[in-house]
Amino acid sequence: MLEGNPAHAEKTRQDDAFARALLAWYDTHGRKDLPWQRQRTPYRVWLGEVMLQQTQVRTVIPYFERFVAALPTLPDLAAAAEDRVLALWSGLGYYSRARNLHRTAQRCVEAHAGDLPRDITALSALPGIGRSTAAAILAQACGERHAILDGNVRRVLARRHGVRGWPGSTATQHELWGLAKRHTPHERVADYTQAIMDLGATLCTRSRPQCARCPVASGCVALREDLTAELPESKPRRDIPTRATTLLIARDVHGRVLLERRPPSGVWARLWSLPEARDTRSAARVLRDRLGLKAGRVTPLESFMHVFSHYRLEITPLICEPVSATRVQDDADRLWYSRAELAALGLPAPVRRLLESLP
Repeated sequence: MLEGNPAHAEKTRQDDAFARALLAWYDTHGRKDLPWQRQRTPYRVWLGEVMLQQTQVRTVIPYFERFVAALPTLPDLAAAAEDRVLALWSGLGYYSRARNLHRTAQRCVEAHAGDLPRDITALSALPGIGRSTAAAILAQACGERHAILDGNVRRVLARRHGVRGWPGSTATQHELWGLAKRHTPHERVADYTQAIMDLGATLCTRSRPQCARCPVASGCVALREDLTAELPESKPRRDIPTRATTLLIARDVHGRVLLERRPPSGVWARLWSLPEARDTRSAARVLRDRLGLKAGRVTPLESFMHVFSHYRLEITPLICEPVSATRVQDDADRLWYSRAELAALGLPAPVRRLLESLP
């Protein structure tokens, strides 16, 4: 029987001590006034968790506050136009998160009485949620005992237990999930969930961790064996290619800019952006043959680089103005917009910055 196994009893004692030490630290040093903590509804916790994926807290806070002010409930999000959702998200990046939020809200209205389901399997299956986010929602908003495993928690556990291997690999993830479940206490689950995320975000950071201030440093394998710089192990490196595109800033005599909605899949899916040409030499042909426009003059601007997770994009903007139509080119996904109207659109961050920089 496991209950009579001294090794098992020792592991349980250590796991309980880890949780107690972490909660004691959280009571004094943890973050307790983040916007999504002030009202821990499933909707607000969900929105905060999704925004925090790939994004730091200080960046998320103003976006979160603006989003919930505009769309305070899940039914409000479900009823909103996609353009409004993307406009509220514009600048946060990884726009599939916003599209998944919108789709999930609509599914919840259709199938779950306008709320997120309380069953973790059903919740995990919704677009953009997954196992760890579902657990975080139910733990923080509902107080249910579920282990989480976001990037901060993976780093804490990999160092604490000396776990080798890239955390994104199946075998390493399986080991880390087991450790996450072991450490999650049966009481104060919401506080523990925030505490272990805070520990990874503030002390057990990727570089220069503050081990001297860590409440659970005494049992840390990485600290004992001088492995904090090596754990968790990095994803195997691969070369990131560089691609190039030319963005056409076509402005008419009224100063309006022609924008196109991008396809439903791929980079910047469903966002509004500038028409593209392969290079500067083909710009006039794209204007004439695809857009039905003729430019009075074309002025190149300085190229700049935008970095995605899997490639770098070298962008060369061309101002084409004034343009006149040689045939009708407007449709639902290609329209003229004034500067004042751009704020209400979902635009990729580099495109928004480019347009805002124009005289």
